[in-house]
Amino acid sequence: MKLILLGAPGAGKGTVAKILTAIDGSVQISTGDILRGAVQAGTELGKEAKSYMNRGDLVPDSLIMGIMEKRLQEDDCKKGFLLDGFPRTILQAEELKVLLAKLDITLDMAVNIDVPRDVILDRLCTRRTCENSKCQAIYNVKSNPPKQEGICDKCGSAAIQREDETEEAILHRLQTYNDKTAPLIGFYEKEGLVKTVSGTSSDIVVLELKEALGF
Repeated sequence: MKLILLGAPGAGKGTVAKILTAIDGSVQISTGDILRGAVQAGTELGKEAKSYMNRGDLVPDSLIMGIMEKRLQEDDCKKGFLLDGFPRTILQAEELKVLLAKLDITLDMAVNIDVPRDVILDRLCTRRTCENSKCQAIYNVKSNPPKQEGICDKCGSAAIQREDETEEAILHRLQTYNDKTAPLIGFYEKEGLVKTVSGTSSDIVVLELKEALGF
């Protein structure tokens, strides 16, 4: 499967992607994970992206498109991929369309995961993420806390609240999403690719998508 996952920050795109990749061997591609790993490693890309990410702003297209062109040509993408958190603007979507045509890749669907704003705020404010870029396990202090507070169950690294998941940063991210990313739904509707799924449960979202994709 070759999908784009749309939806506000905290809509569950990452969780849905992880479940779907287990179905047919497709790979989840999260520009956020790639960028956070670069920040932690202190690479030139990471240094350039860090200031944008900490404010909750979008990283410039020139950085993102270079990442995506390289990533989509790696061997593990041959079975399929799910783009999680990309594209985020109409310009990125237009540039992605050109890139996919260049690489002779056809998208199956653009999935719009629609979740109420209050649910998103609660999810993100209570979320904790393993700071180890090779792990990045996600916890929730209410519904799925680590066994030892502040420590990742899987690798023993610190489970932290990311700087872009404070309430102030989240509100800014949601406003940025509404201004710049939500219009993507209209863009992909014109392409005939949009499938909107409403629900706060990732399992329900995945079930609907499996039916739509014929799995």
